[in-house]
Amino acid sequence: MSTKDFVEKDYYKVLGVPKDATEAEIKKAYRKLAREFHPDANKGDASAEERFKEISEANDVLGDPKKRKEYDEARALFGNGGFRRGPGAGGSFNFDLGDLFGGAQGGAGTGAGGFGGGLGDVFGGLFNRGGAGAGTRTQPRRGQDIESEVTLSFTEAVDGATVPLRMSSQAPCKACNGTGDKNGTPRVCPTCVGTGQVSRGSGGGFSLTDPCADCKGRGLIAEDPCDVCKGSGRARSSRTMQVRIPAGVSDGQRIRLRGKGAPGERGGPAGDLYVVVHVDAHPVFGRRDDNLTVTVPVTFAEAALGAEIRVPTLGGPPVTLKLPPGTPGGRTMRARGKGAVRKDGTRGDLLVTVEVAVPTELSDEARKALETFRDATSEEDPRATLFESAKGA
Repeated sequence: MSTKDFVEKDYYKVLGVPKDATEAEIKKAYRKLAREFHPDANKGDASAEERFKEISEANDVLGDPKKRKEYDEARALFGNGGFRRGPGAGGSFNFDLGDLFGGAQGGAGTGAGGFGGGLGDVFGGLFNRGGAGAGTRTQPRRGQDIESEVTLSFTEAVDGATVPLRMSSQAPCKACNGTGDKNGTPRVCPTCVGTGQVSRGSGGGFSLTDPCADCKGRGLIAEDPCDVCKGSGRARSSRTMQVRIPAGVSDGQRIRLRGKGAPGERGGPAGDLYVVVHVDAHPVFGRRDDNLTVTVPVTFAEAALGAEIRVPTLGGPPVTLKLPPGTPGGRTMRARGKGAVRKDGTRGDLLVTVEVAVPTELSDEARKALETFRDATSEEDPRATLFESAKGA
């Protein structure tokens, strides 16, 4: 992707989010679109594949706070995609934007218009380029980031788990050791002189930098192209690795594993691996931040007279809670330290909600006892205050 494309592309529009969208909103929009246009779900659909690439490219920038800040600053500087000319008839600026974007063109460090040092630093983080200067493309290049998904059971998410993860990514071709040449001796591209970039005029004294078409931006040309990678130096690689998911992860959480992405090129560092975690529901327990939740049925007699009740915990022995006399249905009690694991290693609590169980069948003896209780409490009207409050409102 050229720097011109970068400045002109509206990644917010691609994901369908406003410019002030939160990280959560961006993540939600990306996940929805990625599932809709994923190649596996649209086999043979070239337009869906292209759309998926655009979505992934937009998420790669907006999903990273540092890259997003650089992107916003760049678009604000250049008028949201339109390069601004200087004041005066005919324009007063006449300089090469290759200097500003860290291209191969040489020139004074200050440049026309007083832009000292260039803007290579602004875009360096986005394109893995270390700033202005010739030969940038032939230097070590960082590997691509990879995103994958994993589904955990409820217990695994609470306690943490090590799971196998199979990933596919572009990596240096093993057949040619990443050179692209069968003999391992590619030559420097004569068109871009090894920089991987060429400059072209766009009118009005501006010059834009694009990847070299002859070497595909590599800066090198294979005299005898490798049969496996066709001279690109990169090939599809699949690998399975054991990934440790920390305890206490929640459904939809995105975990970053540094250096576990695609291998770098020419000795560059590997990219990062982003794992989106999905958590299956549990038939008994629920989750509220660092606390676990459970609903426990009790009899009317236990709620009215008080009792000690046993409550299950996740993966541990039951705990005993004291139910005070007159406990109403819906009251929540707390078993401390029986919840999910926090980041500091401590545990949250187990929130126990009491639910009064109403029997569906009664023996004759039980029915008579309840009728006796009803007659003994007939003067009490639990709905009296309800009607009074309704009148007052």
